[in-house]
Amino acid sequence: MGEYLTFEGLEKLKKELGHLKNIKRKEIAERLEKCISFGDLTENAEYHETKEEQAFVEGRILELEDLIRNAVVAPKGSDGSYAQVGSTVLVSSGSGKEEFKIVGVEEADPLAGKISINSPLGKAFLNQSKGAVVEVKTPKGIAQYKILKIE
Repeated sequence: MGEYLTFEGLEKLKKELGHLKNIKRKEIAERLEKCISFGDLTENAEYHETKEEQAFVEGRILELEDLIRNAVVAPKGSDGSYAQVGSTVLVSSGSGKEEFKIVGVEEADPLAGKISINSPLGKAFLNQSKGAVVEVKTPKGIAQYKILKIE
């Protein structure tokens, strides 16, 4: 089974892939040509750094192509009956109200409220309905969250 992504997350990965293939590859090739024109490459630090960057970029391109090819795109929007990938969940807990968007692993950004479906919170909220109370084990103990709204 592929990686779960929201439609927005898939588009972001496609944009990154396009940038790497169409712009970054060209920049690296031009830098390599410049380095080669200087002659002896054995002690050319810039050449070796550029080759390392090239390897990283090519690896990321392969990774992105694989992610995009195998992506399972979450349906756009939720009917609000239960939490799923792409849902925004409003919850209340001991620390007040919080809002989280459940996303695929590649899209996770906890500081922006985007939680992975593989995170403890994501797993707890997934397939739950409005009104459900879920418990999540945290480093500080068990935290309870009541689902107030699902969008």
